[in-house]
Amino acid sequence: MIKAGIIGSTGYAGAEIARLLLGHKDVEIKWLISRSFAGQNYEDIYRNFFEIIEKECTDISLADMADEVDIIFTATPQGYLQGELTEDVLDKCRIIDMSADYRIKDVSVYEKWYGMEHHSPALIEEAVYGLTEINRDKIRDTRLLANPGCFTTCSILTAYPLMKEHMIEKDSLIINALSGVSGAGRGAKVANLYCEVNESAKAYGVTTHRHTPEIEEQLGYAYGEEVTLQFTRNRDGKA
Repeated sequence: MIKAGIIGSTGYAGAEIARLLLGHKDVEIKWLISRSFAGQNYEDIYRNFFEIIEKECTDISLADMADEVDIIFTATPQGYLQGELTEDVLDKCRIIDMSADYRIKDVSVYEKWYGMEHHSPALIEEAVYGLTEINRDKIRDTRLLANPGCFTTCSILTAYPLMKEHMIEKDSLIINALSGVSGAGRGAKVANLYCEVNESAKAYGVTTHRHTPEIEEQLGYAYGEEVTLQFTRNRDGKA
């Protein structure tokens, strides 16, 4: 039986991980970590798990949990894992990270686009970008998996074969992406309220969206040279 822990278990991504793990008969969810809901029953936070997950959220550290599980999922904001992860943790269990902390190989690019110092750059090189269509063999054996972002997955898989065969110019790609507001997470924000987004779409992060360098890096591997693109993400009330 594979024992798993989820850090950030009460966010939308964490809850989806829990749901998926329940479908695997050889996996046991041992720990559900949430600082915001520590001490509360998981089924009281997400009622769709009533009498399915009968566990209490807690707030133990990454290092302590690594002693008791085989794999840890971190559905946390950028900056959390790169500030906590150590070789000792990776020697004990595997990590699948949902943030961008280990997606980008160039530390200076990460620090520029995310506006923070990376505290464990030595671990970036061994991290595997988690697109199975591209890195299936590497994913199988890695200790540290950098799960790709939502729109990066769509964008890369769409353009990768074209870039690989040089069927489009490497600096000509424009990606205009549209998503619903759930992509912004559970935090209450006026800009994401129904009344603000209904029957509308709003671009944000124009020329500065953090998905840009991630897509550029992966498509650059396909093309064989550095790629420059224009990525714009929009929030849509109906998507």
